[in-house]
Amino acid sequence: MSELVARTGRQQQRYEDGYRLIAGCIPFRYRTVEKDDGGTSEKIVEVLMINSTGGPGLLFPKGGWENDETAEEAAEREAMEEAGVRGDLVHFLGCYPFKSKTLQDEYSPEGLCRAAMYALHVKEELDSWPEKSHRERSWLTIPEAIGCCRHAWMREALEKGFSKWYADGMIHTLPRKGFSNSSSS
Repeated sequence: MSELVARTGRQQQRYEDGYRLIAGCIPFRYRTVEKDDGGTSEKIVEVLMINSTGGPGLLFPKGGWENDETAEEAAEREAMEEAGVRGDLVHFLGCYPFKSKTLQDEYSPEGLCRAAMYALHVKEELDSWPEKSHRERSWLTIPEAIGCCRHAWMREALEKGFSKWYADGMIHTLPRKGFSNSSSS
């Protein structure tokens, strides 16, 4: 079995108009909850958050979108590296600009970032992943996650992107892996 390793460095980072391009996701799963009467159950959605290595609060997995990958590939890679999960990207939640206090460099001296965020339906939780020694995973309901979110832009992605998509019926808007986009008659 090969060792999973996180990418490091900024040599292949993408930049556009003074913004460092970021890709990330809101990992989610369905959980069945039994009602108090014992006879009925309901399916609820939980989202996965990870602890921040730089202070209090929880985050969604995200990181630099590199030159040799699509935004979708970067989002999936970050989910595996930071949160130890794999799954299917099912919906684009939007782009969210923010200013990083710590990630200023020659291409983005003001620390401006723009994050492409996706909904990731989790299919697998890994026992070992690259940032396991630095990260803890927490499955939360959407209201719990809103209350724990460290960054305002991530809370916006959850409230305006994910929650709207959830309210609209969680329709797959990205192609499923292994399926073509063309329809045959």
